[in-house]
Amino acid sequence: MSDAARTAKMSARQWGLQPDDLAAKDTIYRDDLLKGRKFVISGAGSGMGRAALFLVLRLGGEVMICGRDEEKLKRATDDAERLLGRAPHYSAMTIRDPNAVAEFAAKAFDVMSGVDSLVNSAGGQFPQDAIDFSPKGWNAVIDTNLNGTFWMMQAFARQWRDRHEHGNIVAITMVSDRGVPQSAHACAARAGIQHLVKSVAVEWAPLHIRVNCLAPGTIETEGLNNYPASLIERMGKGNPMRRMGDTWDIAEGVVYLCSPAAGFITGETLYIDGGMRLLGTNWPLGKPEWFEGM
Repeated sequence: MSDAARTAKMSARQWGLQPDDLAAKDTIYRDDLLKGRKFVISGAGSGMGRAALFLVLRLGGEVMICGRDEEKLKRATDDAERLLGRAPHYSAMTIRDPNAVAEFAAKAFDVMSGVDSLVNSAGGQFPQDAIDFSPKGWNAVIDTNLNGTFWMMQAFARQWRDRHEHGNIVAITMVSDRGVPQSAHACAARAGIQHLVKSVAVEWAPLHIRVNCLAPGTIETEGLNNYPASLIERMGKGNPMRRMGDTWDIAEGVVYLCSPAAGFITGETLYIDGGMRLLGTNWPLGKPEWFEGM
């Protein structure tokens, strides 16, 4: 296939697994693995959060989802009902507001009569050279990805503590070990989460609360539809496996960290990145000429 034909084919493609795909994907987990278990998943209206929602529902778990965009939450709920015959509870809110988060946590425990696992998938960023960040842009990314994640972790930890119940938290971050050019704000926030997790995993161990991170590499989501096909093809080769993962890879990692198989794991980061942490990178705005050939 010529480069022109390949580019045209990729331009026509819609990136990211859709609900019908998620309902049909194979999984190694048994159907009733999460029966009776109760989950809260933030940012579950699309992408990695939605994939985790579908897998948890398929495995028998009860789920409450949250996010800023009520339309996305409603769509994910309707899709789950249509395809799986089971739907999550949902609540539109912003994780940036600690008071709203505390109210949501109390509501989740009330609606489901308890929560076993919190999955922090909400977040967002935009590609830009760090020298061009505005205070508003920087603060928006830090507030959502770092502060918002902490407010969620703290609110649910307080509920478990006050109820004398065990808990489990999974924070979805990103591969940040060697930095992330053109996404320095997101890198700073996500790296902060990884060290926050190491800290509270120790503090909260006496409360019987496990806390871990899941760090995706370059994952195929709907967000790639905003990028030119030529750049996507290049981004997909930014790891030793020379391909992107998909949201199902992340969902299966989430279930592992929430399952009994991970019962003796806390304060760790599970990398699902095709080896990008070891070799490779991703330039969302395109690799600068200075670095060509490296």
